[in-house]
Amino acid sequence: MRRVVAPGIGERPEGGAENPAVPPADHLDRLIHERLRLGIISALTATPVLSFTDLKRLLKTTDGNLSVHARKLEEAGYVSCTKSFDGRTPRTEFRLTPAGRAALLRYLDHMEALITATRKLTQ
Repeated sequence: MRRVVAPGIGERPEGGAENPAVPPADHLDRLIHERLRLGIISALTATPVLSFTDLKRLLKTTDGNLSVHARKLEEAGYVSCTKSFDGRTPRTEFRLTPAGRAALLRYLDHMEALITATRKLTQ
């Protein structure tokens, strides 16, 4: 028997059919869904190039935390990372890739579908 989380939100209610208009909850991009990674991608959508320092200050996080999450996004091909020097000071810059932009749009579409389905259920 399948576990029911919320009927109409990608799960099949007991004895019922899955709602084809709503993407299944297990198809949510978990890589983007994490708070800090969503923050990184959202910030890069608004500002095409951000330095490590700018992102750290904007997201109010630590060097280590930002580094780990940015690396995961880079490994997935969602962001690109460029390292250079400004005089003797190292500079790391991040950009959203076309794959990252497409993943964000898919994620937003999925979230909008979940919100719409949930609103219909509560009316």
